[in-house]
Amino acid sequence: MVSSIRRWWGAFATARPATAEFVVFSLISMGMTVLQLALMPILKWVFGLTSLVDTTFQVLGTTTNADGSTFFIFDYPAGALPDGGGGLAYFLAVQLTLLIAQVINFFLQRNVTFKSTSNPWRAAAWYAVAYVIITFLAAWLQGFYKDPIYQWMIGRWGATGEAGADVVTMIINALISFVVFFPILKIIFRAEQADPAAEPVAVGAR
Repeated sequence: MVSSIRRWWGAFATARPATAEFVVFSLISMGMTVLQLALMPILKWVFGLTSLVDTTFQVLGTTTNADGSTFFIFDYPAGALPDGGGGLAYFLAVQLTLLIAQVINFFLQRNVTFKSTSNPWRAAAWYAVAYVIITFLAAWLQGFYKDPIYQWMIGRWGATGEAGADVVTMIINALISFVVFFPILKIIFRAEQADPAAEPVAVGAR
């Protein structure tokens, strides 16, 4: 059974390499989403036991909301959700979860999905740049949907709603990364062509 699946997959990957890459990328991305969903509540609980939950973290104000307040890209007011924004505790839980998942994702996507032969340090540097840009994008978008989701779900289901809101926001973050990362990784993890001049010449070759 397993050998038959391997043979089928080998033939499929040979015939449709781009599609096979996307399938593997999707499976690994889903695995990273599951990891984040498992890790996020743990880190949120750990940081929630500290005074960081009462420490406001609001940086990079970009514009003014309709009510006159400042719109921050990273907007985590002090206080437990939903009355507050989770404070620095929630920010650290989110970002540490994403960082752990992205470090693992880097190695799996590079070695398994794209089987990249590019320089690993150069690829890591570009991956880090892409990660920072996507983090800022996701944080900016979160300013629009995070508070309404938590307010509605906690108001309807209490503590269960808060856990559900954690899942919903993490899935949205994962979807943003999924859509944006694939074309970027295709570039970062491209295979480097061997230099013909550097290839050994067979003995007796003319």
